[in-house]
Amino acid sequence: MSTVHMVLQGKGGVGKSMLAAMLAQFKISKGQTPLCIDTDPVNATFAGYDSLDVQTLDVMQGDKINSRSFDMLIELISKTTEDTIIDNGASSFIPMSSYLMANDIPALLQEMGHQLFVHTVITGGQAMPDTLGGFDALVRQFPDECQFVVWLNPYWGKVENEGLSFEEMKVYKNYSDRVIKLITLPELKPDETYGQDFSNMLKARRTFEEAIDAEEHIVPRQRLKIIQRKIFSELDNDPAKVLTYGA
Repeated sequence: MSTVHMVLQGKGGVGKSMLAAMLAQFKISKGQTPLCIDTDPVNATFAGYDSLDVQTLDVMQGDKINSRSFDMLIELISKTTEDTIIDNGASSFIPMSSYLMANDIPALLQEMGHQLFVHTVITGGQAMPDTLGGFDALVRQFPDECQFVVWLNPYWGKVENEGLSFEEMKVYKNYSDRVIKLITLPELKPDETYGQDFSNMLKARRTFEEAIDAEEHIVPRQRLKIIQRKIFSELDNDPAKVLTYGA
């Protein structure tokens, strides 16, 4: 059974496209050729990674889902035996989630031989309450058989609330049985070398491989390799092998 990895979070600018790109690169490093699709109608950041061969598909018509475009998304998934990675924008978060449920898409994908996993981001800093709320809304809306991969992004600060880690928070404890994987991204402060190198790579829409090859200086190359190893190690540490090999 191949897997469909859909990135959903109602808060913009928290790293959704980044995690889609990381997951695509990781799967490619394992010899896979994932189908990558960007449905963000406002900022098609994922599609900016030329080497990932990302297809763009505008599924919105005004503030509603364009049913014909969405139908095309399902057709694209139906024609591949590879895993699929879909990046969705904040502006289409609510209509996309509602449309998925109204058309019973998780069950349809399962009938087609594809299992859906929803990826979402929790950040530290000011956006944390919004991202926690987005996670809560997603789990409430999606059926019990749909499982979640939660990415903890400490770029703007530790993912903590009143001294509690995410795993100690009530929202996680309420839904821990729905979370198949927690991925903790490395703490890369924007005003330090590691954070700057990583940020420059993302702004240039380069993969790790491209950024390392393009970097003229030895130490920045080494820092990018260290970041890549840390992120890929988090993805590789997957007892269910959902991220590595599919379900």
